[in-house]
Amino acid sequence: MQILMGMLKRGRFITFLPQPVMTGFVNALAILIFMAQLTHFSGKGWVMYALVVLTLLIIYSVPRFTKAVPSALVSIIVVSVLSIVLHLDVRTVGDMGDITPALPVFHLPQLPFTLDTLLIIAPYSLSLAVVGLLES
Repeated sequence: MQILMGMLKRGRFITFLPQPVMTGFVNALAILIFMAQLTHFSGKGWVMYALVVLTLLIIYSVPRFTKAVPSALVSIIVVSVLSIVLHLDVRTVGDMGDITPALPVFHLPQLPFTLDTLLIIAPYSLSLAVVGLLES
């Protein structure tokens, strides 16, 4: 849909959106992502909260000293090393699910290719295409 909108020159309509609307959209998206992540570290004890605070401190303080290394990368390395060296009891990716060593096999879903299916999918695909245009 995005390619079709691009070919039809519909992306120029995005320029009519005022900057405060775009900023509000991106901020609302950030809040939704933040709220979705809260469940992953709530109720896990003071160690988890201390690591979250340390991570945020690193992310916001490293750019004051250097911009050569991404602050998020520094925080991931520091907190990971601390967790491993101090044998901290924190959740890992392996605790949340299995990690398979192979890449997933590509296959198309077994859905009927009918007008009813397309009518169900169309609003969602259109909204995702518009969000993609807004973000680019």
